[in-house]
Amino acid sequence: MNLNDYARDCHAANITWWHDPITGGYIDRNKGELLMLMVSEIAEAMEGERKALMDSHIPHRKSVEVELVDLLIRVFDYAGGYNLDLQGAYDEKCEYNRTRMDHKTYARVAIHGKKW
Repeated sequence: MNLNDYARDCHAANITWWHDPITGGYIDRNKGELLMLMVSEIAEAMEGERKALMDSHIPHRKSVEVELVDLLIRVFDYAGGYNLDLQGAYDEKCEYNRTRMDHKTYARVAIHGKKW
């Protein structure tokens, strides 16, 4: 499977969130709200990592693992809902990053270079 397959499958699994529970009609989702829900998953992952928590719903899993999966679910659902080409963008971004000067070791150790 590639990223677009995950997006398609995840969106299909979450399609009820894209329809009004009373009327069944399509909901024009607020993109800003959806993106901020992704941010909240990252915040929850940070809290789990910071406190070394186990997940409250899947207690044998680290909280950070489950929250990062929640993030992926939200990302894939969004991408599937808006027909984004994640695989194409991923492939192109990886190729771009491979040649980025600011990612080279000598650039990172330079004064004012990227430290993280």
